[in-house]
Amino acid sequence: MNNYRLTLSYDGTKYNGWQRLGSTENTIQCKVETTLSRLLGQTIEVSASGRTDAGVHARRQVCSFRAETIVSCEELLKELRRYLPQDVGALDLSPAPPRFHARLNCTEKTYLYRIWNSETPNVFERNYLYIYSVPLDMEAMKAAATLLCGEHDFSAFTSAKQMKKSPVRRIDSIEIKRKGEEIQLFFTGNGFLYHMVRILTGTLLEVGAGKRKPAELPDILASHEREQAGFLAPAKGLILWDVQY
Repeated sequence: MNNYRLTLSYDGTKYNGWQRLGSTENTIQCKVETTLSRLLGQTIEVSASGRTDAGVHARRQVCSFRAETIVSCEELLKELRRYLPQDVGALDLSPAPPRFHARLNCTEKTYLYRIWNSETPNVFERNYLYIYSVPLDMEAMKAAATLLCGEHDFSAFTSAKQMKKSPVRRIDSIEIKRKGEEIQLFFTGNGFLYHMVRILTGTLLEVGAGKRKPAELPDILASHEREQAGFLAPAKGLILWDVQY
């Protein structure tokens, strides 16, 4: 049985997220597994570096799967590009070491959240940006972001009601950049809880809008209460930007 590493990009607009669901076939994982299973004539199960929610996009999602086949990676990649939906792109396929697992071996992830900070319509990118036209104090947002970096219990920044795993995560950096009328937030860390990046974004936007002060962030972290943090920013502005191994 051979092990493979597959790199994908996808537009998550019309999908119910990455994870396979019993109630629908409209997930990225289902589309990829169905296509691979048909091409290879066997049941294929695909693991990803992490689950993306409904409506969230990926610039670089790394997956792994096992298969018994003599089909070359080059030929299989060509067929994947031919038969996957147009909004799911196969970027690369290569043999992987026997013990490689896309989720378990992932050491770092970077997410990008895009905000259109203008009243001017952005027609062509409306599915990939959160329209938030309120004037924002970038320096206050950066000050708040600094207080979120490091290893913390991020219970206040997740929508998960119950967690089997520890809510402690490490954020290595939060970069906030303005490019014209667009604001970009890059979050890099060793892992993120359910809705964590979107709640972090909503909280930072509230700081930028003057609804909160940067100095409140340590108290929000210490509270461990979701109600203390900011709003859940929409899924469409979020992109899984990169993953590291």
